Amino acid sequence: MSDGTKASTDAQRLAERAAQALAENDKTALHLGIRLVEIRPGYARMAMRVRSDMVNGHHICHGGMVFTLADTAFAYSCNSYNENTVAAAASIDFLAPAHEGDELTAVAVEVWRTRRNGIYEITVTNQRDERIALFRGRSYRIDGQLVSTG
Repeated sequence: MSDGTKASTDAQRLAERAAQALAENDKTALHLGIRLVEIRPGYARMAMRVRSDMVNGHHICHGGMVFTLADTAFAYSCNSYNENTVAAAASIDFLAPAHEGDELTAVAVEVWRTRRNGIYEITVTNQRDERIALFRGRSYRIDGQLVSTG
C-alpha cells in the first residue's frame, strides 16, 4: 500500500469514526429520522423521509425541516476530520416544495477550508432528483476532537 493510499484510508476511517460519534449524540437527527448515507473527508450524504408531522399549513414540508436536514449534512461533512467544528453562518434558498412521503437527500461538499474556517455547499433533492433547496454554511473550528486518535 502506498503512503497516499494509506493516508486516504486512514482519513476515511477517521471520518467514519467521527460520524459515528456525532450520530450517537445527535438526538434531533434521530428524532427526525435523518440517516447518514455516506461520509468522506469533507463530504456527507444524509437522507430523510418527509412525515405527516413535518408538513406546514400549506401541506408542504416545513422549511425548518429542510434546513435541519441540510444543516445536519453540513455538520457531518465539516466534522469529518475529527476536529470539533460548529456553524458560524448558514443560509438557504428554497427552490421547490417537498411533500409528505418524499425522500429528501442532502449532499454536503466542502468548497474551502483553512485551519479554523470552512465553506460548504449543500444541495437538497427529492427522490426524483429535483432540487428542493441550496444551502451554504460557514464553519468554525473549536477546541477538541470527536474521537480519540491515540
